[in-house]
Amino acid sequence: MLGATGWFLDNAWLIPIIPGVAFALIILIGKRLPMQGSELGVASMAASLVLSVGAAYQWIQRVDDAGGHSEAGTLGLIAGFGRSLTAAQEEGAAYVQPVIRSWTWWESGGASFGYGQHIDGLAVMMLFLVAFISLLVQIYSLEYVRGDRRYTHFFAAITLFSAGMLVMVLGENMIQVILGWEIMGLCSFLLIGHWWEDEANSTAALKAFLTVRVGDIGLLVGTSVLFFGANDWTQENLGTSGFSIQGLSAWALSGEASETVLLWGAVALFIACIGKSGQFPLHTWLPDAMAGPTPVSSLLHSSTMVVAGVFLVARLYPVFWEAFSIPDVSVNFIVVIAGITIVISALLAFVQDDIKKVLAYSTVSQLGYMMLGLGAGAWLPAVFHIFTHAFFKCCLFLCAGSVSHSGSHHSFDMKRDMGGLAKKMPITAGAWIVATLALAGVFPLSGFFSKDEIIDNVGHNGYEVFMYIALFGAFLTAGYMTRATYLTFFGEPRGAAAHASALEAAGAASGRAGASPQNDASGHVPSPGGAADPALEEGRASAGQVGVSPLEDRGVGGLSSEEDDPADPALHGELATAGLAHADHGDAEHHGPHESPKLILIPVCILAFFALTAGFTNAVAFGEDWEQFKEYVEPIAEASDLEAAGAAPRASDLEAAGAASVRSGSSILNDASSHSVSSPAPVQEEGGEEEHASGCGYTAPEEGGICFFPAVSHAEFEWSKAALSLIVVGIGLVGSWFVCVALYSKRSRSLVGLTQRLAPARWGYNFLWNKYYLDHLYEQRIIRSIAHPIARGANWVNQNVIDGVVNGLGIGGRKTGGWVYRNIDQRVVDGAVNASGAAAGGTGHALQPVQSGKVNQYGALLFGAAAVFAIVLVIVNV
Repeated sequence: MLGATGWFLDNAWLIPIIPGVAFALIILIGKRLPMQGSELGVASMAASLVLSVGAAYQWIQRVDDAGGHSEAGTLGLIAGFGRSLTAAQEEGAAYVQPVIRSWTWWESGGASFGYGQHIDGLAVMMLFLVAFISLLVQIYSLEYVRGDRRYTHFFAAITLFSAGMLVMVLGENMIQVILGWEIMGLCSFLLIGHWWEDEANSTAALKAFLTVRVGDIGLLVGTSVLFFGANDWTQENLGTSGFSIQGLSAWALSGEASETVLLWGAVALFIACIGKSGQFPLHTWLPDAMAGPTPVSSLLHSSTMVVAGVFLVARLYPVFWEAFSIPDVSVNFIVVIAGITIVISALLAFVQDDIKKVLAYSTVSQLGYMMLGLGAGAWLPAVFHIFTHAFFKCCLFLCAGSVSHSGSHHSFDMKRDMGGLAKKMPITAGAWIVATLALAGVFPLSGFFSKDEIIDNVGHNGYEVFMYIALFGAFLTAGYMTRATYLTFFGEPRGAAAHASALEAAGAASGRAGASPQNDASGHVPSPGGAADPALEEGRASAGQVGVSPLEDRGVGGLSSEEDDPADPALHGELATAGLAHADHGDAEHHGPHESPKLILIPVCILAFFALTAGFTNAVAFGEDWEQFKEYVEPIAEASDLEAAGAAPRASDLEAAGAASVRSGSSILNDASSHSVSSPAPVQEEGGEEEHASGCGYTAPEEGGICFFPAVSHAEFEWSKAALSLIVVGIGLVGSWFVCVALYSKRSRSLVGLTQRLAPARWGYNFLWNKYYLDHLYEQRIIRSIAHPIARGANWVNQNVIDGVVNGLGIGGRKTGGWVYRNIDQRVVDGAVNASGAAAGGTGHALQPVQSGKVNQYGALLFGAAAVFAIVLVIVNV
């Protein structure tokens, strides 16, 4: 039946609860367990993955069942959040209502706060993605952070981190979205600053936390603006709060929403997304976040925190669609920010020597593609790129960690400590190359099917300028990833890799016996600079770059100048010395670069497989039968019956009717002929392209109708258009390869030292090396111009107001105490004591003559006293 759900869909709220409970258990008892709590983290994510897969399976069944009822035109009512919402069909494609459940914590007037679930195609995709990636990252971490002194806390924080993203994905209302959003913000601070003893790490964590907080102001403001603008409408028409995501979507597309409220609410929300997803100009925190352990970087950049901003835009897409008039213009706030982000971040990747920072800027650029797609009306390609990007980006980060772990003595410097590692680490190199080609968008890897669709649909929807910007970004992506690949896996070994290889070759026989005195206990060769701490080296190597570029060490794009020896051990940075790290990383037989252990390679290989194949879940190049994402993830824009939606029975009534009837929908099915409001079908242009002249998101629903998603268009795939993208990518790959060979292997005099010889090249390189001086602008200009006056004002208030009050009270207290001492203590209290003492002394002196020591005197006094007593008695009796 269309109304059927299933246990996994009905109980999807357990998916974030399980890792949340695991976090609490790890904190409470983790250190007492055999694996120090890591087993709880892995088990919780495995359980969440099972539930996510079950929910996805039942959602697919739900969509298929809806399609099976297309001929009858059934209109189903699905219970949720104290009301029911309609589901209609159009031309045989049923609108499948999300599975919405909610439990109210507190309600006052029109405002209600609760925990619930909003399950649709987007949610089940993200639930699977987050749980799957999180599980692989935690398995990888078992080896990568082994021996870390805060091993238990690491698994607690990373488990809660995943739980926060799952809470947000599952959120039925904006309050729950904010909860998950902030959980991730807190956990990112803890994980980026995991090795907080190094100042660079703690500074990076603080920078990330505060930069994202700037954007988070927009989340609170936007949520408030939309609530007050939509609450009356949602209460009247849907019987739900203005915080409801479904309610906000319907209100935005109703034609009754205030344009001003929509615009300001959407702008505020998008500012929050800019901060969270590292878009220009709040992208500066993301590369510095590489100070955290590599598993954190991989999870943060692939499927959790930085994707949260993109997910929020996709989830509240009707709000942004209407606020920015996406179908009616050729430029809007979202596409401008996205276009700038794609290019500036890709250019910055060319001047990075830290392999993780290359990937960080790559993530920023790819997030720009996702935002560009959403801003240009390409909802499905943008969401699909979230899916494919997660696999190849997580794979790339884990490969970088594998290289650092086993190939470059915990260094991430490609130029100084890597090179020629493909021979020593063939599995890692193979996985890296597959993920790199997927990122570049090479057919038939996953990135081709998602990124190329974004580029194609952006142009198709009237944003031609931004299509060419995206193509230029694709060219840059191919170039900087080829550079990173060559520096890491090809050419001659340099630095730590070269030093270790030389020692291995010189003492192979004795080295295999473990007799080399130059090897440490874990089988790694010490750095020429002295004792090394592998974990702190990771944090220090990923610290922010400050100051001018060291041109004396660099040529084009941060490459070695003519005078440098790329294999010179003296070029190695000195490793950090605080002993915090994963201490034992392998067999003592391995002295030089070697392949990583299985716990690292298995997740890497699985991710490489998905990077290769995930694109086939929506391979539009092969026809409609391959467009599974479109069928199961994208909502169908359908005008439904508003009267039925608003007058639907309460959840309590449905529960009283019996759980079985609610799930089957047998008691609440109605004929579509009496409730359905038809939505005009897309108009086909010549050439097969769609043009929506009317319908949801283009015109207001007819009276009695309601929409929950806009009628987005889709460009028809053409190989001629795809060929342009492939040619651009191919030029980037091949051109960058030849430049790297000439510069690194052949040491071409025309290229080496170019930034020293040519002033324009030097200026351009310095501009990129200093990251467009944005950090300087923020820290030295904006923050100082704001923080310093505030600090001076606060200091004045502290000195003159707060301290003045405190000092005044102190002076007054001192004077009061002096008066009390002199008058009360000295004169009254001490006076009374002294007077009683003096009286006692005087009395004693007066009675002293009586105590003479003469018996006859005592007898006379006795008889005299008796006589006096007798006389008194006589007088009294008379």
